[in-house]
Amino acid sequence: MSEELDSKIALITGGYKGIGLAIARSLLAEGASVVICGRGAAALDAAAKELAKVHGEARVAAIRADVSKLEDVRALMAAVKNRFGGLDILVNNAGVGVFKSVGELQPEEWHSMLGTNLSGMYYCCHEALPLLKQSKGAYIFNIGSLAGRYASAGGGGYNASKFGVVGFSEALMLDHRKDGVRVTCVMPGSVDTGFGHPDTSKANANPWKIQPEDIADTVLHLLALPERTLVSKVEIRPSQPPGK
Repeated sequence: MSEELDSKIALITGGYKGIGLAIARSLLAEGASVVICGRGAAALDAAAKELAKVHGEARVAAIRADVSKLEDVRALMAAVKNRFGGLDILVNNAGVGVFKSVGELQPEEWHSMLGTNLSGMYYCCHEALPLLKQSKGAYIFNIGSLAGRYASAGGGGYNASKFGVVGFSEALMLDHRKDGVRVTCVMPGSVDTGFGHPDTSKANANPWKIQPEDIADTVLHLLALPERTLVSKVEIRPSQPPGK
């Protein structure tokens, strides 16, 4: 158990699967209490039960919320404060990916990605900052993507949202570093979660890919740095992707 994380309160959006769930497990193992949120009640409850079975119900909470809706985010932050009294770590992990050419991408798909990936991140940061400013050693992790630096065919909407995440994260860091809030944009490449594929059986099918636990380990390493030190952006790639 880490002394740095013992008794810390963390909120992880999209924390019921993939990268978010891996981060939740790691933070709990290090002594933090964790709130996970998501849109799907059944999957959210199942993840919360799994986490509570290992770490105890007192340190785990699950709150249904759609981060693309400001009213949901406001209710989420109020619930976090009511349950745990404050917030120390915010992990903006919730994300939507639809991969089509610009001509094929539908307006509702565009709005879904921008609403969750970018507006949802802003809502969560904006509403969490009053709580984070009261914390000692507050930290925001924005889970971006290498798609936020490198465009790809079929990625118009997703690229737009993740390019926005990178710029937003840098501005957020500059705005609030003097408030004692560190901000890191974590930018993974191919993570083995099945993200973007409706058939979730495709997850865990590519051993060359980054594992969700690798992203969780990165978060723990960053949290362990002295408060005087900040890694503002980190790119994470598979070390040996398949050749063409």
